[in-house]
Amino acid sequence: MAPTPLTALSPLDGRYGVQLDPLRPYFSEYGLIHFRLKVEVAWLLHLSHLPEITEILPFSVESQHQLNALVENFSESDAAQIKAIEIRTNHDVKALEYWMRERLSGNPEVMTCAEFIHFGCTSEDINNLSHALMLTDACRSVLFPTLDELIAHLEEMAKTHAHQPMLARTHGQTATPTTVGKELVNVVARLQRQRTRLEHISLLGKFNGAVGNYNAHLSAYPAIDWPGVARNFVESLGISFNPYTTQIEPHDSLAELMQGFTLLNTILIDLNRDLWGYISLGYFRQQLKAGEVGSSTMPHKINPIDFENSEGNLGLANAILGHLVEKLPISRWQRDLTDSTVLRNLGVGLGHSLLGYLSCQKGLKKLAIDTTRLNDDLDHAWEVLAEAVQTVMRKHGMSNAYDRLKEMTRGQAITREIMQKFVQELNLPEDDKARLLALTPATYTGLAATLTQQYT
Repeated sequence: MAPTPLTALSPLDGRYGVQLDPLRPYFSEYGLIHFRLKVEVAWLLHLSHLPEITEILPFSVESQHQLNALVENFSESDAAQIKAIEIRTNHDVKALEYWMRERLSGNPEVMTCAEFIHFGCTSEDINNLSHALMLTDACRSVLFPTLDELIAHLEEMAKTHAHQPMLARTHGQTATPTTVGKELVNVVARLQRQRTRLEHISLLGKFNGAVGNYNAHLSAYPAIDWPGVARNFVESLGISFNPYTTQIEPHDSLAELMQGFTLLNTILIDLNRDLWGYISLGYFRQQLKAGEVGSSTMPHKINPIDFENSEGNLGLANAILGHLVEKLPISRWQRDLTDSTVLRNLGVGLGHSLLGYLSCQKGLKKLAIDTTRLNDDLDHAWEVLAEAVQTVMRKHGMSNAYDRLKEMTRGQAITREIMQKFVQELNLPEDDKARLLALTPATYTGLAATLTQQYT
């Protein structure tokens, strides 16, 4: 079978292919080759400006334009040509080098110094910088903007519903009331913290040869400060320089980034499950969409499928990203190839993450608060005021306050009348008694609204 969306083994390229199109320029095979080309061209141009290397001089404007055009105009056809060369070489980075030589063969200026293409490099010098660049660009262009939109939507919902009281459900049981906005802003604060942390993780890059010691570089030009040259080059690409490596950059910073996404995904799984539960309780209604079917046999169903889809994809993402975190910092001696095949799944882990973000956002846009259901639940939970009553009793030194309320309320159906009769009979100062008598489950929300508004 030819690979199509219907025959693709992975749902990322099949069922969800359209949604994940924005990630293809970064994490596909084409994307990896393209980023390798960026690094190779940048290195050749960098070498041409080193005064100590007289064998390669600064290129003319025309030659610089041609070199940069290789990157800017790189196409799927170009990538296919490189893959065809790889069949012969059985080495992907070397295939790129040969392709560059072929494409530049008509430029005498470049060809006089063609041996400086991939000069002093091991494949991992090119690959580690390519992975850092693809991750940086994908985060800035796709993943972070999608997350920001999701967080902003949640924050707007929190602001809108800052004052809407809601019965809390600690251990799944009725508990001290909160507000819908406060519960949402709790999630916003958690997500924003991780989002900020992700943005400040500096991906590291190395450019120091076969085992990290500049051996080949020094054999050709012993007087050049190669660590300085490597640092300048890596930092010119917007990547932080790692001076101490083996053949590979040890991937610690990359693992930190994946770990950050894993934690953020876990927070969203928590949100998905909570929203699923609130929909089940009737606190949220889902907007109808004409033509949609919720169940193949039960016509009435409007299932919370977006939150379920999000939870499932985020769980799968975390399984993959978690393996990356555990595996990537480990390499036998100076280099083994186990990281190479694993790194090709960066886009798989982050692709499932992106699906999770998009599905959650889609579900959020369908939600509407059911204030009648929320208020009805509160009005049938007067027992939650036992906390307030026993706390005021303790303030005034009344003995066994907690136990007295426990005996009255635990496992009992408490109404407004029962609770207010109990308060009326307490020997409390009139101002405290009046405040307790005025209290209802709907007004017993503490600083929930204030805390929400202070954040948003």
